[in-house]
Amino acid sequence: MPVSASPETAKPSFQTMKTFSAKAETIDRKWWVIDAKDQVLGQVAVAAARLLRGKHKAIFTSHVDCGDFVVVINADKVRLTGKKETDKVYTSFSGYVGGPKSESPQKVRARHPELLVERAVRGMIPHNSLGRSIYTKLKVYAGESHPHEAQQPEAFALSQRGSKGD
Repeated sequence: MPVSASPETAKPSFQTMKTFSAKAETIDRKWWVIDAKDQVLGQVAVAAARLLRGKHKAIFTSHVDCGDFVVVINADKVRLTGKKETDKVYTSFSGYVGGPKSESPQKVRARHPELLVERAVRGMIPHNSLGRSIYTKLKVYAGESHPHEAQQPEAFALSQRGSKGD
């Protein structure tokens, strides 16, 4: 003799899930230090951009600045692979006659070594108002020391995966 199902068990049970969206005022920000000494520029920039954007967090929300602060030290000792030191060209244009300027990373390193890392990271974050606010959390220094010891930054270890030791 078949047993009839009760009305509670006969209905399919659907569990509703809410999509989590982080809010700017609830974000917990940490400070990280990346030592760029003898590291490839692209790997340093990828790690910094990822931390700045907040993609390493489970609460990542694409339209909210949920990233951390990043301090990059030893930017003058960052390494470029291949012939990029001499063959790569950074260009800028002021908009005026005679305004186009170009220089190699070798000249940039001699003039302002922090620019190498800053330009690489800037190209990896969104190019809008959100990206501009994210970019303000990047601090780049040519030497070993930085003035952010009071924030107790943690060291961020870059993976050595795939490095060929050029």
